[in-house]
Amino acid sequence: MIHLHDLKTGDLVLAQFEEQLREGKVLQVDRELGQACVLTNQENWYEPAELFPIPLTTEHLVKLKFKKAEEATVNGAAETYVRGPFSITLQYGSDPRTILHYRDETRNIPGAIMVHQLQNHYAGMTLFHLE
Repeated sequence: MIHLHDLKTGDLVLAQFEEQLREGKVLQVDRELGQACVLTNQENWYEPAELFPIPLTTEHLVKLKFKKAEEATVNGAAETYVRGPFSITLQYGSDPRTILHYRDETRNIPGAIMVHQLQNHYAGMTLFHLE
């Protein structure tokens, strides 16, 4: 489940429709009614209990037009992906973390993040929505 206050227009989420999870894009959030309009195969309004986060994977980073950086990793413990001046480093191991960097701002986030969270951090740091 995703809380509505975490969602913004354009965010990618999983929506449960007829017992199936489908990836979709948030078109509108109505906080008064407590629903979000999501476009999967069709537009539909969903309750928060029907919306789920998408784990951030390499495949989703590529879908979002990130490219793997050519820099060396230490024992495969970290991977860095870039899109223009924005970079995301995924650190694995006993202390996993996600490091977001854009120009002179760095955000060091403990653990893994979800796709919609990356989109919202990206928008907050660059002032552009990540689609």
